[in-house]
Amino acid sequence: MNRLALLAAGAVSLAVYAITPASAAVLPAGTSETVTSCGNSGLQAGLATRVCAEISGTTVEFYGTVGLAGPPSPGGPAPSAKELYTTLSAEVVGGTTPVTQSKPVIFTSSNLQVHGLVSTVPCGSTVRGTFSVASFPWTARPVVHEVTVTC
Repeated sequence: MNRLALLAAGAVSLAVYAITPASAAVLPAGTSETVTSCGNSGLQAGLATRVCAEISGTTVEFYGTVGLAGPPSPGGPAPSAKELYTTLSAEVVGGTTPVTQSKPVIFTSSNLQVHGLVSTVPCGSTVRGTFSVASFPWTARPVVHEVTVTC
């Protein structure tokens, strides 16, 4: 299989994951350890992105991840550093106004995590996290993940 066909197959599979609706992750009652769950991957600014949640009791931390959408071409030059403008937001579904954090980051070829939003929410709450990445000339295409905190 040539590189172009392999790249096209990878892009199609990522596009299918990006359009598949994310379901809310439900955590088991009485969980006192930290549980991590992530939403579906999406393509933004030519990179693979995802939003994840770490839940410990009633504390939820959302963070975004950025990585290469596929392996670099063998024998080709390493990808150059890219300035990204990231936006991470979290909200209780049907409740509060979203809390938003925006910050620029520099992406090289290694995976990157953008942390920053930690919330304490009541038991039974569903919390939605959104992560977006923009870099000229690409606009943001947010990825979303919801979790339900049970106690």
